[in-house]
Amino acid sequence: MTSSSRVTSAVVIYPVLVAGALITLAPFVLGVLTSLRDPRRFDTESPLSLPSPPTLQNYANLADAGFGRALVVTALMTAVILLGQLTFSVLAAYAFARLRFPGRDALFWVYVATLMVPATVTVVPLYLMMAEAGLRNTFWALVLPFMFGSPYAIFLLREYFRTIPGDLINAARIDGANTLDVIVHVVLPASRPILATLALITVVSQWNSFMWPLVITSGGEWQVLTVATAGLQSRYNAQWTLVMAATTVAIVPLLLLFVAVGRHMVRSIVVTGLK
Repeated sequence: MTSSSRVTSAVVIYPVLVAGALITLAPFVLGVLTSLRDPRRFDTESPLSLPSPPTLQNYANLADAGFGRALVVTALMTAVILLGQLTFSVLAAYAFARLRFPGRDALFWVYVATLMVPATVTVVPLYLMMAEAGLRNTFWALVLPFMFGSPYAIFLLREYFRTIPGDLINAARIDGANTLDVIVHVVLPASRPILATLALITVVSQWNSFMWPLVITSGGEWQVLTVATAGLQSRYNAQWTLVMAATTVAIVPLLLLFVAVGRHMVRSIVVTGLK
């Protein structure tokens, strides 16, 4: 490609990328600005103008509304599901990738095929199971259906584990390592990028989970962020400054997490593509 072609491509591509970034970020910026507005001036000020003066009263009102408990419940739920997902998905993916047993491939593809089943189809059976076990409106009802691995996580890890050189695993076995030692000391250190990617995907999906917590819990004891935010709209007569403050509180941990592990996610994509 000549220099003139590069310049032409840059002139065309970069404005489109900048416009796309502005369109993507605009709702988040607008939400933050709204959360800093005085509720009494919300209807009189332009939504695109800066708050004058900015106030943190909406965030203080969240604490009075019991939003802090929903934040703690969501964080605890996400942490338990993340730990379970990583543990059981790694074990299952290694078995499908490296161990040999009858029906391995058939079992794997049947399990992966459940990805085609919409999540809404399983809500009623899961609810009945939790109710029969006496777990409705408990913390364990929130986490049990999702902490034992998932087809997507196992598929993602299996494909990555298959790219790890077999010589590394064979060398570890020659040194006397058993299967668990191989996973802990060979496979996991070599899979940090994909594990970081899976952790980010799991945290985002569970942090934003709405349907299942709404169905299986009632009241405020085990209410999660998404359900609590939706409840603010009805409890406070659609006080949007308060709702936007709740949304901002829910988004900030995800942004911090992405900053922390984003480079690992990009590296996993690059390494997988090279291999």
